[in-house]
Amino acid sequence: MTYPIHRLRRLRQSSTIRKLVQDVHLHPTDLIYPIFVAEGISEPRSIPSMPSIFQHPLSHIAKYAQEVYEKGIRSILIFGVPAKKEEHGVHAYKTDGIVQNAIQEIKNAIPELCIISDVCLCSYTTSGHCGIVNKEGVICNDESCRSIAKIALSHAKAGADMVAPSDMMDGRVSHIRTLLDQEGFEMTPILSYSVKYASSYYGPFRDAAECAPTFGDRKTYQMDFARSREAFLEATSDIEEGADMIIVKPALAYLDIIAKLRPFTPQPIVAYSVSGEYSMMKAAAMQGWIQYDQIVLETLLSMKRAGADIIISYSAIDVINSLQKG
Repeated sequence: MTYPIHRLRRLRQSSTIRKLVQDVHLHPTDLIYPIFVAEGISEPRSIPSMPSIFQHPLSHIAKYAQEVYEKGIRSILIFGVPAKKEEHGVHAYKTDGIVQNAIQEIKNAIPELCIISDVCLCSYTTSGHCGIVNKEGVICNDESCRSIAKIALSHAKAGADMVAPSDMMDGRVSHIRTLLDQEGFEMTPILSYSVKYASSYYGPFRDAAECAPTFGDRKTYQMDFARSREAFLEATSDIEEGADMIIVKPALAYLDIIAKLRPFTPQPIVAYSVSGEYSMMKAAAMQGWIQYDQIVLETLLSMKRAGADIIISYSAIDVINSLQKG
C-alpha cells in the first residue's frame, strides 16, 4: 500500500522534480533594486551599516546603472542625498536636483531600465521628517502634500517611469495624481508606500539616505505595528486616490499583512525588504552563522508565498546571481 506521505517524498527526491512541482517562483523581473545617488562626492561612498551598498556620485550613476542592468536588474528605485538641507525641503523639487539629474543621466544611457523615484522630503529637510514642520514642531499635512506632489511632478518631467511617495501624509496620492494629470503625465503610475509601519528596521537606511529625524520620531504619520487592521484603511485610501500599486514596508515581520491584503485588492502588492533585514542577514553571514545566498532566497520566497507580486530588495543582485547559478 502506498501512503500519501510517500507520494510527497517521491516528489522531493530529485532537484529537477522539486523545481517542476514548485508553486512559488522568484524571477529577476520580480525584483526592484534600490540605488542611492549623492551630491558632493566624486567616488562611491560605502555605508558601514549596509555592507556592499554605496552612495554613488552623479558622475558615476549612469555607468553603475548600466552595470546593474547587465547583471539582470530591470527596475531600480532611486533615492537622492542632497548636499544641502533646507527647512521646507525645497531642493527636493528643483529641476536640477540630484534625483532629477540622476534620472536624466540613467535614461539617456539605458532607456529600457525602469526608473522608480522615491518621493519624500526627509533627506531634504533640516528636521529629517517626511513632511514640513511648523514652529510648534507639528507636521503640516496639507502643505507637505503640496510639496510632495511638486517632487513627483519634477521626477516625472525628468523621465521617471514611476513615482513612489513614501512620506505617509494623508491625501498625498490624490495630490500627486491630480498634479500629474494636469501637467500631461496621466500615464505615469504611482507606486505608493501605502502600508508603511513606524519600524526599527529602518536604521541602516537612515544612514544611507542621511535622513534621521533631528527630534521626535515618525509615529504620528507612519503606522503602529500593533495595529494590523489599519493596513486595510491605508491601502483602501491610496487605491481610491489613484495608487496603481501598493507597498508593504517592512516585509519580513509583516508577511501576515501581505497575506491579508492579497485577497483584498487586485492591485500589485510590492514587499519592501528593508535595510534592517538586509543588514541582519549580511552581518550574520559575515560572522559565519548563516549561508547568505540560501537564506536570502528563502526569505524573499516567503514574501512571494505570502502574496507579494514584486519585491524591493538590496539583495537583488545577489539573488539574481544565485538564480543564475541554479
